Amino acid sequence: MFKTIKWLAACAVLSGATALSAQPMQTPASRNVVQLSANGAVEVQQDLLSMSLSTTREGSDPALLQNQLKAAIDTALTEARKAAQPGQLDVRTGNFSLSPRYDRSGKPIGWQGSAELVLEGRDFARISGVAGRVQSLNVSAVSFGLSREQRVKVEADAQGIAIERFKSRALEIARGFGFAGYTLREVNISSNEQGNSPRPRMLAQASFADAAVPVEAGKTAVVVTVSGSVQLN
Repeated sequence: MFKTIKWLAACAVLSGATALSAQPMQTPASRNVVQLSANGAVEVQQDLLSMSLSTTREGSDPALLQNQLKAAIDTALTEARKAAQPGQLDVRTGNFSLSPRYDRSGKPIGWQGSAELVLEGRDFARISGVAGRVQSLNVSAVSFGLSREQRVKVEADAQGIAIERFKSRALEIARGFGFAGYTLREVNISSNEQGNSPRPRMLAQASFADAAVPVEAGKTAVVVTVSGSVQLN
């Protein structure tokens, strides 16, 4: 009987030790940690032009209306492909829609359809020239932006500026509080475009009758933000 009680007591001690060892260790709260951020901005000329050409038709016969829209796109594609060049002038079809029209009482009164062709690239003169020669569609919108190559280059420059500013500010803060320096704990990098961003310019179905469409790009600023936390030491 005594041996049995002694064995149960030993099991209880072992169980208690196991429970204690399973508890997570308490880590001291972080001290002397500073959150900060810095921006790097580079202004650059927009080098990408996107021009939308479209047409809108109405009629009572949806099949006939669809064929008219397809013919308008085919004619525009034939003209645009003559000048197409990868990166300089890329051609693609855009929105193509056909839907019924109703009067105020909800009664169907016909059909309405629209078709779109998009010209995009870095050769502004080539794009605007094609837009002026296309007769089956009218210019409906123009927007500017940055090509992939330009954006990669500019983001790299802006990122370098942001990182140097982050490091300089972190060291300034550390010394301001009487520390010799800092240790980087975590960092996040993000980028965006500000200023004269490529907003679409609506041209209300403008027709230029063989003349090149007048275009002029502006500038935009690519901004890279470096944020994170440092340990002062």
